[in-house]
Amino acid sequence: MSHQIEPYQYQEPPLLMVISGPSGVGKDVVIHRLRELGCSFYFVITATTRPKRPNEDDGVDYFFITANEFTKMIEQHELLEYAVVYGDYKGIPKTQARQALASGQDVMMRIDVQGAETIRRLVPEAVLIYLSAESEEALTRRLQERKTEPADQLKRRIATARQELERLALFDYVVINAQNQLDETCRKIMAIISAEKCRVQQREITI
Repeated sequence: MSHQIEPYQYQEPPLLMVISGPSGVGKDVVIHRLRELGCSFYFVITATTRPKRPNEDDGVDYFFITANEFTKMIEQHELLEYAVVYGDYKGIPKTQARQALASGQDVMMRIDVQGAETIRRLVPEAVLIYLSAESEEALTRRLQERKTEPADQLKRRIATARQELERLALFDYVVINAQNQLDETCRKIMAIISAEKCRVQQREITI
């Protein structure tokens, strides 16, 4: 249940935000640029069993762990949500998000659409933002230029992106991350955050 604000005692509430969208759409780049532009939030680092890519750092981009370690986290209920994505586990540790929200910080999570659907069910008041390319052709080109997947996996990612579009209705907002328009993408997301903080009916975040 959302609470109505009292204008004279108003304090901006911390938000739990999800940046989601298809693989290759630029989620990591957008989050990094948001920080450069002065957008303040706590970024929850995802745990994953997939191999580390050459441009990634453990504990910065992801926590790269073994399947056995991931299984232990599941058994000990340490994950807010988790899923198998392209054959590898990905999950959001609970503790990071809880501690940041309790301290009054906004929390940003970068997760796939399957995970966003889980967050919508577990935390209905989270702000879900779907990041999209300007077209399927543009998304395909970005994945090809990334050169991190073989041809068969590339086809699977495009097929998955089509399926994910069918889940767009579970999101609060959609933002097009067009080629060479990174700052415009970030300005739109920052405008969403500002608007959310001015809501009369505040979101009540419980994890």
